[in-house]
Amino acid sequence: MSTSNHQAEVTRAAFEVIKGEQGVPVKMWTRGVTVDDKSKQQLLQTAQMPFIYKWMAVMPDVHFGLGATIGSVIPTKGAIIPAAVGVDIGCGMMATRTSLTASDLPDHLQGLRTQLERLIPHGMSPKMRGSTRDVGSWNQPPHAVDEAWATLQDDFKYLCQKYPRLEKTNNYKHLGTLGTGNHFVEICLDEHDHVWITLHSGSRGVGNAIGNLFIEMARKDMERHFIQLPNRDLAYLVEGSTTFDDYWFAVGWAQRFAMKNREVMMQAAIKALALVIAKPFDAKLEAVNCHHNYVEKELHYGEEVLVTRKGAVRARLGEYGIIPGSMGAKSFIVRGKGNHEAFCSCSHGAGRLMSRTEAKRRFTIVDQIAQTQGVECRKDADVIDEIPSAYKPIEDVMRAQSDLVEVVYTLRQVVCVKG
Repeated sequence: MSTSNHQAEVTRAAFEVIKGEQGVPVKMWTRGVTVDDKSKQQLLQTAQMPFIYKWMAVMPDVHFGLGATIGSVIPTKGAIIPAAVGVDIGCGMMATRTSLTASDLPDHLQGLRTQLERLIPHGMSPKMRGSTRDVGSWNQPPHAVDEAWATLQDDFKYLCQKYPRLEKTNNYKHLGTLGTGNHFVEICLDEHDHVWITLHSGSRGVGNAIGNLFIEMARKDMERHFIQLPNRDLAYLVEGSTTFDDYWFAVGWAQRFAMKNREVMMQAAIKALALVIAKPFDAKLEAVNCHHNYVEKELHYGEEVLVTRKGAVRARLGEYGIIPGSMGAKSFIVRGKGNHEAFCSCSHGAGRLMSRTEAKRRFTIVDQIAQTQGVECRKDADVIDEIPSAYKPIEDVMRAQSDLVEVVYTLRQVVCVKG
């Protein structure tokens, strides 16, 4: 057997294909992991859209989502589905390796967690939580926020001139803040006991507002032109239209905001670490900052394509990415293998096995404490929905995508800050 034929066999064996009566094939890197019927149905609905390019690719952390299936890679020509990009535009991960090792960390890590929580706003606004203090955004943003906002504010003013409702969103005061849900800041150790900082967040309130605005506009476009859809969340914007151009500008801005948001938080996390470590250290020896909810123009099979990754990371040959597990599980720094069948993509995490409501119904605080043993983190009723058992086993997810990425570092969490 020739090398090329053998490679083709390996690639074919790595995924399975599902296809509906209409639409393009859906290639799924899901061997050995659970994919529920609801998610498959949602994937097949998206695959019916006439502007999907070649096929859709599905990552092993796949699960049902709002707008589109999380863990899906949707290549299109001539149109974008705003709800597939979603409202957490530019959500992603950043990781930084320091020169510290495990022996440099204090014996008790609560103080480090406290400093992280103090320096990085996190959680809900007072209206949502019933608090009198807004812990989710800045009261007085630090200089690092001002510097980052200076690179974003002119384009934001332009957006607000066209869409004034964006002006009243949380924008400047959300820059450098974490948010809620599965967003987190973690201190981790790799297999060589190097200390890493990892964090997960996106474009916060302003990205949410941009996403919802253009989802609404896309739906109105469909109604205006009497276009019938398999699902109203598949409403799309046609390339060349003013609305498409405005969305492309806005989504690009939100993705830049998300990158800056993670950079500002990383600065704060490094400062928190410095406050509890008695020795000087270097940070950013190796750093990765990558989106996993976004859209970009890319070249695939010789053609320029709009690639929407809904809970997926780009993994071009040699490109670094981050695949986190649930709190209490492993995370991975990976290097892409440039698998073109998957449009050079990989998973963005472990992927949920159950809804947040189901997790809270099924598990208790005692379960949460047991499953996060050895991690300095919250262990209360408000984070039970993030319990490790609510997610797919990360080892299974990694095995299913072994032809998409190779593992460079395996990380284990020792501190986790959740919103």
